Amino acid sequence: MRISDVQQEILRLKKEKDICILAHCYQSPEILEVADFTGDSFALSVKASKVENKTVIMCGVRFMAETCKILSPEKTVILSNASAGCPMAEQMDKELISQVKEMYPDYTVVAYVNTTSELKTVCDVCVTSSSALNICRKLKNDKILFIPDYNLGSWIKKQLPEKEFKLLNGCCPTHAAMSADDVKKAKEAHPEALLLVHPECKSEVVELADYVGSTTGIMEYAKKSDKMEFIIGTENSIVTHLQLECPDKSFYPLSKDCICHNMQATTLVDVLNCCKGTGGEIIEMDEETRLAAKKCIDKMIELG
Repeated sequence: MRISDVQQEILRLKKEKDICILAHCYQSPEILEVADFTGDSFALSVKASKVENKTVIMCGVRFMAETCKILSPEKTVILSNASAGCPMAEQMDKELISQVKEMYPDYTVVAYVNTTSELKTVCDVCVTSSSALNICRKLKNDKILFIPDYNLGSWIKKQLPEKEFKLLNGCCPTHAAMSADDVKKAKEAHPEALLLVHPECKSEVVELADYVGSTTGIMEYAKKSDKMEFIIGTENSIVTHLQLECPDKSFYPLSKDCICHNMQATTLVDVLNCCKGTGGEIIEMDEETRLAAKKCIDKMIELG
């Protein structure tokens, strides 16, 4: 079968079976083309909660599908590829953070959305990369325990010197692998290009950036900018997507190795098999865990 044949069969099956397909920005173009919604992880979960479809396929990684289930318990949520995890989300667990909370009982625990549903049950408020700064600023408590991403936490900490932060040594291995040396080489090759990076990058990279923001933030900035060249400091799929959406502009990866293998694990055939009912993994979650995890998400929504 050709790619277009697989896509047409997916479109037919999702209509026939009343399926909503969500695709994170890091998915391949052929998957984005058959999705009902594309974007960052939490935004996709919110979209899923508002559609009438009873079945949702998440083309992303496990914590994203879990978040979708937390917000849509009545829906059948399918993770497109059961092996697609998130190294950052798996770096810390409920037991570890419970112990850390005992050490710092007067700190508000702020959890990046890139965490498991089980870990969210012992956190006070959840954040996304685009909302983290605003929410941390709004918290009444000036003492914040930020988990799990040290780099995102450091970026926020520098902008909120009036607050006291405790950071743990978690990170996104893909973003953290990029260095100031990568920036130097990219700038030498493309001296007129603006550097746009994700706050999951190390401080030495973030400090050199012309813009720091979420994946969708980076894409929107590049689309709206009157500049014509950009170095992209996030997963390399975004370079491809921007090249397709803005053919008159030039985009370069900060590092050719910035590839999330978990995000790239999902194939178009995986999506087809999910639609057929022969692939993927149905996300199961007990109600106690779901409600406990939902509290920190509800707090995030409350704080905007």
